[in-house]
Amino acid sequence: MPELDWQRPSFVEDGQEEYLEVAVGPDGMVHIRQSTSPEEIVTTTPAKWDAWVKGVKAGEFDHFVE
Repeated sequence: MPELDWQRPSFVEDGQEEYLEVAVGPDGMVHIRQSTSPEEIVTTTPAKWDAWVKGVKAGEFDHFVE
């Protein structure tokens, strides 16, 4: 896998250990990993990523954290 430019959420506080990081590969595929297990990477298509982001913004997954 090529070197990726991993992005972490802007709201991550210093000392916070667990969060998701996202990177877009040269082929446009979206790669996701958890900060505590960076060797485990999930890859998805841009269309599926966009659908997931829209679902998060619409509150479709809020019941998982309530």
